[in-house]
Amino acid sequence: MSSKKIGFWSSTSLVVGNMIGSGVFLLPASLAAFGSISLLGWLFSSLGAILLAVVFGKLARVAPNTIGGPYAYTRLGFGDFPAYLVAWGYWISIWATNAAIAVAFVGYLNVFFPVILEYKPLAICLGLGVIWIFTWINSKPIRTVALIQIITTIFKILPIFLVGFIGIAYINSENFYPINISGESNFSAITSTTTLTLFAFLGMESATVSSKFTKDASTTIRKSTMMGTLVTVIVYILSSVAIMGIVPQEILAKSSAPFADAAGVFWGEAAKYVVAGGAVVATLGALNGWILIQGQIPMAASSDNLFPKIFGKVNSNNSPILGIILSSILASILMSLNYSKSLIDAFTFMMKLSTLSVLTPYLLSTLSLMIIIWKTEGKISLGKLILISLSVVFCVWVIIGCGLEIVCWGLLLLAVGIPFYFKLVKK
Repeated sequence: MSSKKIGFWSSTSLVVGNMIGSGVFLLPASLAAFGSISLLGWLFSSLGAILLAVVFGKLARVAPNTIGGPYAYTRLGFGDFPAYLVAWGYWISIWATNAAIAVAFVGYLNVFFPVILEYKPLAICLGLGVIWIFTWINSKPIRTVALIQIITTIFKILPIFLVGFIGIAYINSENFYPINISGESNFSAITSTTTLTLFAFLGMESATVSSKFTKDASTTIRKSTMMGTLVTVIVYILSSVAIMGIVPQEILAKSSAPFADAAGVFWGEAAKYVVAGGAVVATLGALNGWILIQGQIPMAASSDNLFPKIFGKVNSNNSPILGIILSSILASILMSLNYSKSLIDAFTFMMKLSTLSVLTPYLLSTLSLMIIIWKTEGKISLGKLILISLSVVFCVWVIIGCGLEIVCWGLLLLAVGIPFYFKLVKK
């Protein structure tokens, strides 16, 4: 059995691979509408991500060998109904994330074939195609999925390092001014950009979701979660500074491939295609990892009789393929519907919806840590109390930053799941 489990590097690549994907490659364009003040958003979301990574590392230590990550932790801390809401909200977040990743994939593929975004039916078909290719891959054994994740993670980091580290030398400081062009107050702009950039960190908890299939889970997951998050923080901040300093704000705001455009400025047209190719690989790797997760969360809830049994059905490779297929259908519908908007608008909407949907699982997982520690140890140290308090404040702040429209959408989607709990799950 242990030979079928994944180790530190596979676990770390799952964390890094799920975070470094569509988020960082399209975010510079979404953030350009705010100006260089968005760099403060990156700073705060990075600090929040590190706090949450520490929380999940501690959760993996006190509750190893579970399936479902935030869902499993919430069930241990709060019981069935809150755990069900977490599974439902997290599940929504995952297939919304996959829709956003497919949009980003099409955006970078457009660098090679500019005709794509001119014909929306073609763009939609390409997005659907990549979703379903990785749905098929995730019907294979988990070690096959993990191997693909390691390979794509290596290739996706390369273009980011090239732009982020070498691009620093080509920065034009004038591109950072004006600092705030959003028309909002500085605090509102920082809140909005923190909310947007947090999307790029969704996935820090990925290693916890497949804890049962990880070697030495209590130690491996804690190390891989922290290592993956810290590497991602460094890569994100350096590359974002470089891109905002290289590409003027007005051009960046209209870009469908910001990293490729930045590389084109200082290396010419050929480098633009190299970076765009790396970005395509990055989105594919992220999609591979998230489709894995979109099957594991509902399967865990189904095994506890909190999700319909269809999500728990596995094939000969122990893959919950029916749940993965259903999730991919929903991702396909969301992606197709949002192509009535511009590329950046569609990406931004799905990004905020994904962020909001996962914040409830993050929030309840954090509170569950306090409950689990109290139950097992009978006390909680001051350091852990401060960690939990700061993480809760951060989650609430970002929920507010999502805005009224996204919060209403999130509440509606959450409410839709409640009847299933009482009529299908608890009948």
